[in-house]
Amino acid sequence: MCLFQYEDDPEPEERTPAGTLYVPARPGPAQVVVRLFRTPLGAHTAVGFTSAERLAATLGAEQSWIRLSETALRALAQPLGASLLTVDPTLTAPAVTAAASSNPVTARPVPQAPEAIARTA
Repeated sequence: MCLFQYEDDPEPEERTPAGTLYVPARPGPAQVVVRLFRTPLGAHTAVGFTSAERLAATLGAEQSWIRLSETALRALAQPLGASLLTVDPTLTAPAVTAAASSNPVTARPVPQAPEAIARTA
């Protein structure tokens, strides 16, 4: 442990602004709806990515998204019980594979969200 603090060394618990994020979304009844996730310990968390490429690498190229600032994402997620914000998560569960069943489920594609505002972070 370092006994000295330097101005350019952030504290581990210090929140640093993430900027504008690519946020996973899905079509809703009127507009798009932000997707919430769970941490490995089960807590609800909002998720944002710093680039569309990172979002596609983690959730797949088919995942629709919108652009939101960190502040706006926190404001949307807080009333839904998600007080955490996870930026650029990389660990995800493996893709679900179809199991042989006597009652197969027919998958339907989800329509893509409307074009989002594109701005680099």
